[in-house]
Formats: sequence, C-alpha cells, structure tokens
Amino acid sequence: MSASQLDNARPSLRERKKAKTRAVIQHEALRLFRFQGYEATTVDQIAEAAEVSPSTLFRYFPSKEDLVLSDEYDLLIGEACLRQPPELGPVEAIRLGLRSVFAELTAEEVADMRARAELGLAVPSLRASMVDQLAQAIHQVNDIIAERARLPHDDLVTSTVAGAIVGVLMAAEFYWVEHPGSDLVQLLDDSLGHLGSGLPL
Repeated sequence: MSASQLDNARPSLRERKKAKTRAVIQHEALRLFRFQGYEATTVDQIAEAAEVSPSTLFRYFPSKEDLVLSDEYDLLIGEACLRQPPELGPVEAIRLGLRSVFAELTAEEVADMRARAELGLAVPSLRASMVDQLAQAIHQVNDIIAERARLPHDDLVTSTVAGAIVGVLMAAEFYWVEHPGSDLVQLLDDSLGHLGSGLPL
C-alpha cells in the first residue's frame, strides 16, 4: 500500500475526535449506571460527567438505551470479515474477522463491553430491545455471508448459517457474563471453532 493510500485509510482528525467524544460519553454513562443504577441515572448527569452538552450527547446517542446497546464494533467486524480470503468459509471468515478486531481492544474497552452486556441482561427495557438487536445481527451477518459467497441476500441457506453463527456468539457472550474471569475473545473463538466442526458433543 502506498503512502497516499495509507493516508486515505486513516481516519481524519475530525473523525478521531468524534470517535473519542463518543467513547468518553459511553464510558461515563456506563460508569454512572454501575454506580447509581440505570434508571436512577439521567442524561444530564451523563453529559456533565462527559463534559458535553445534552444536545451533543444526543447527537451521538439518540436515546438513553443507545448508550448501552449501540457500538461501532459491528461495522468494524463486518469490514474485517469481508477482508478475509475468499476461499474461507463463512464461519472461519467471521472467526478471523472477530479475532482481528478484538485483538485491538484495550482492557477498558473490554470492561465497558462487559458492563453493557450485564446491563442489557439485567434491565428489562434493555433486554427487550436486545431481541430486536438479535434480529438485526442475523441480517448483518447474512449480508456478509451473501456478499462473500455472491449469493442473493434473501437466500435461505445464508440466512440459516447467519442464524447459527449469531446463536453461538450470543451463547458465548451469555457464558462470559455469567462467568467472571472468563476470556470473551477465547470464548467467541472456541464457539465458532465448535460450530465450524459441526457442533459435536
């Protein structure tokens, strides 16, 4: 890759500042949710802790729920999966894509991810929204599989494979939340490896 291509691939200063602001807002929100509870924490308190205005907060996170449920990992993982060699099957491509993205996460980012998962399971309103996210995740994975395989996006086979992949990833995440000290990256990798081998018992 040439120097000019590298420059084009790098996020601009504006994009980096926006990503940093978004990360600070979400981190402060999760800190307050852990300290005083999700329901008891107000958007104004989060904005003050993150040193932004409420209107700025809402530009990044349109609702309070989004502070827990939204992240940019899906996009990064999707891009990483599409970059994998075309000869790889869908499970292995997603496995390697996940590895590449999660290898870049800091300990703080993983801790925030755990806090989001714990809140999503513990708060009834968030748990209900997670069902919608599950359906969206299947569609997103289906699109990745279909694009890599050059198949129609409404193909039953790609949708079935996407459902299986999302299912094992969700199972690994639930296990991670229920077993403090376990390694999320290893759990995700092992679960996809198990799926790829046909889910033997």
